[in-house]
Amino acid sequence: MSQEFDVLVIGGGPGGYIAAIRAAQLGFKVACAESNSFDDPKGEPRLGGTCLNVGCIPSKALLASSEEYENIAHHVSDHGIAVKDFSIDIAKMVKRKNDIVTKMTSGIQFLFRKNKITFLKGHAAFICKEGGLFKASISGKEPTEVTAKNVIIATGSKARHLPGVAVDNKLICDNEGALNFSQTPKKLGVIGAGVIGLELGSVWRRLGSEVTILEAMPSFLGACDEGVATEAKKLLTKQGLSFNLGVKIGEVKAGKNNVTISYQDAAGADQSLTVDRLIVSVGRTPNTDGLNLEAVGLKTDERGFIPIDDHTCATSVAGIYAVGDVVRGPMLAHKAEDEGVLVAEVIAGQKPHIDYNCIPWVIYTYPEIAWVGKTEQQLKAEGRAYKPGQFPFAANGRALGMGSSDGFVKVLADAVTDEILGVHIISAGASDLIAEAAVAMEFKAAAEDIARVCHPHPSLSEVVREAALATDKRALNM
Repeated sequence: MSQEFDVLVIGGGPGGYIAAIRAAQLGFKVACAESNSFDDPKGEPRLGGTCLNVGCIPSKALLASSEEYENIAHHVSDHGIAVKDFSIDIAKMVKRKNDIVTKMTSGIQFLFRKNKITFLKGHAAFICKEGGLFKASISGKEPTEVTAKNVIIATGSKARHLPGVAVDNKLICDNEGALNFSQTPKKLGVIGAGVIGLELGSVWRRLGSEVTILEAMPSFLGACDEGVATEAKKLLTKQGLSFNLGVKIGEVKAGKNNVTISYQDAAGADQSLTVDRLIVSVGRTPNTDGLNLEAVGLKTDERGFIPIDDHTCATSVAGIYAVGDVVRGPMLAHKAEDEGVLVAEVIAGQKPHIDYNCIPWVIYTYPEIAWVGKTEQQLKAEGRAYKPGQFPFAANGRALGMGSSDGFVKVLADAVTDEILGVHIISAGASDLIAEAAVAMEFKAAAEDIARVCHPHPSLSEVVREAALATDKRALNM
């Protein structure tokens, strides 16, 4: 006889495991199915999804390690510190990254036990709906069947690969392979100047790689505010990243120890690049295959996403919800988490709400790039009158003391009401600074509200206040 649950969550990533925990907090009997082992030494399915196992967390660990190395190599001398005979142990760096991942995945398993959530180790697929319950099979070492009154699909996404380009995660890698290089490649190629390409390219550039990034789009970081994108490209180029925009990728040929990429540049001229390793980071696609959705009358759209109601994440089949990377919107872990909480509370009869305009974005290069709300180009396209305020970190004492004075904060406010419409930051610690802006926008704050809040001195957060003051042309320190 199959086990019966109030809520079955399919997928143990940020959207799934958070949905499971919140549903359990609300008193539901919950199960969460996960099949991906992410190269677990024992072959056991691991909770945390792509983000924790081969995405957000391990990449930030490597970014931190590479920043420490670069600081010693190039920046601590500014502080009067002399370091001789230092080196990088790539194997130890990768082990540290893996240890962090293992610690956090174990932490989620502890939370499951604490909240009495059943961890189903295997791939879940729908069988049918009968008697008001959804029946699903769980494949794995111990195959079983379960039934549930409600199902939350949170199966995440996988790296998109280029047609005809075989990713072996040795010479030609996606995000997973790029996290596990055994040594620093002398020459590294990256196809795609998006978040993953920039972050992983930055890691290996700091450790000594000559990095060339090929991007099909003619503009750099098109989703960013144009001012921030321009500043980011200037600073990243100065650091040593080489960008070729508007290219058309041709044949990608793997040799014994290198990869050759043939492409047309923006002018249409044929070019060739030979590298020791190649990272392909051209976006991600939703993991909706293998769920047997048709068994319960559910279909995906032409791109593989599951259509949902924008307010409740409900699908066209009553009792089935979908969150995270398998639905519309940005593929961000924190967006998936919020949707997971929302669905659990909807099932409980509550009235939760997500303002998607207030979801922050972050790129963890150096300096970091973060934003929330509308960009200047979006406001211009909408014909909305706004007033910008911008303030540089070069005029901030804390930033100068840290040796991190690159970048600025830009605040965009409504020209009439003064409501904050968008905040854009490029700086050290931008991922933390953007939270103030997100809170302000959630509460429909005006630029004047931030300007009137006393910020600690000296701190990087003062620049946010100064940018808010600058929307009214009354910045105090410039």
